[in-house]
Amino acid sequence: MDLRDYLRMLRRRWVLISVTAAIVLGVSAALTFTAIPIYSSSARIFVSTTPTTESDAYQGGLFSVQRVTSYADLIGNSRDLAQTVITELNLDLTPDELIGKVTSEVVPETVIISLTVTDPDPAEAQRLAQAYADALSDMVRELETPEGSTTALLKATTVDPATRSDTPISPDPVRNLGLGVVLGLLLGLGLALAREFLDTTIKSVDDVTSAIDAPLLGAIAYDGSASKRPLVTELASHAPRVEAFRVLRTNLQFVEVDSPDKVFVVTSAVPGEGKTTTAVNLAITMAQAGHRTLLIECDLRRPRAARALGMDEAVGVTTILVGKVTLDDAIQKHEDSDLHMLGSGAIPPNPAELIQSRAMIEMLDAVRERYDMVIIDAPPLLPVTDAALLASLADGALLIVRHGKTTRDQLHLAAERLRQVGANPIGVVMNWTPTKGARGGYGYGYGYGYGYGYGYAPLEVPAATSTVKRKGSRTKLEE
Repeated sequence: MDLRDYLRMLRRRWVLISVTAAIVLGVSAALTFTAIPIYSSSARIFVSTTPTTESDAYQGGLFSVQRVTSYADLIGNSRDLAQTVITELNLDLTPDELIGKVTSEVVPETVIISLTVTDPDPAEAQRLAQAYADALSDMVRELETPEGSTTALLKATTVDPATRSDTPISPDPVRNLGLGVVLGLLLGLGLALAREFLDTTIKSVDDVTSAIDAPLLGAIAYDGSASKRPLVTELASHAPRVEAFRVLRTNLQFVEVDSPDKVFVVTSAVPGEGKTTTAVNLAITMAQAGHRTLLIECDLRRPRAARALGMDEAVGVTTILVGKVTLDDAIQKHEDSDLHMLGSGAIPPNPAELIQSRAMIEMLDAVRERYDMVIIDAPPLLPVTDAALLASLADGALLIVRHGKTTRDQLHLAAERLRQVGANPIGVVMNWTPTKGARGGYGYGYGYGYGYGYGYAPLEVPAATSTVKRKGSRTKLEE
């Protein structure tokens, strides 16, 4: 990933990053403002000898330096010293609990011990610190007095008595909240990167071209009203979804330009990608442009196209193939668009056998002679073989993918399924693309036309690649 990819990732995942940072900040704030304030008190103790000569002073200094580290260690570890303080102050604590409140350190290059006690009560912290300093002085005197002598070799003098501070050392709101923001952002970025690398769904032109050697012919933006009004005939003439299908119609006309008769299969890798709705609306858009168009419902397992157009499902492909009706009798006309429709007919127990029959080949040959464009709505490629068989009889297959759902592996496998039977994937149509912030330049606004103004095909969804033939250097949307 280069810098541009990271910036796109930030733009796509900013909600995840922001929510993660907000959660971590909230947890940090909750812990900070519900925590019990802790106060500290410190005392400084000077460890020294009582020299009688200059030589003794030098030797005593060395001796003090050697001893001071040991006494600093006793402060934080000696249960006897802690018990002495507990007894003196009549504390309801165990030696280990008291030791947990005390820390000490030797001031570098000195014989001074800095002793610090923490407690939720500032007065108690001061009292404990002073008691610890006094108890240490007594311990040093006891340990450093030789047997039979009354004079200690070392003495510990409290040079700075225990202080009292009414400002808590913990929690620190500024520090904790700042760390919460930083950690939240880092965690959010980590989650965003993880999702980016683990997410194999198709979201851009690059994702399409990395999975299949075919161009992106169109992108249908997400429309919340599509479930209630799936057909383009139910929308205004310049609605974004209508314009999207005009772009697809225009780009599709530049595929196989040397073939006067065009039969294309519309399919997808898996169910739920919107292939039937795309096939129906593409066929309607073709018919509205004045092309003699036939929509054939060849999803003989779960037919939906005839029902979407409000036509009879009982008569169609299967009834023609078994010889019950003729082609002319089975074709219906959609009055709103002048589209001709051939339904599925009765659902057969053996769809694959019917598709491979001689009668199917003869039926497709017959419709090639009658129509400028034949759109075949086929089942998904990966669950069943029907679509691949149909594509081998047609001029190619148009693959429908759903933005953010279809994976690159699924699209690649679908293309391989087509090539195994000698079929040609002519292009890809992406459904449910976001209207804002999309990668690859196919996020369209809801302005006049389709986000580019005046009804021209968007430049980021070209019809031409090495696998598609062009009529001209520019594609202008038909009105």
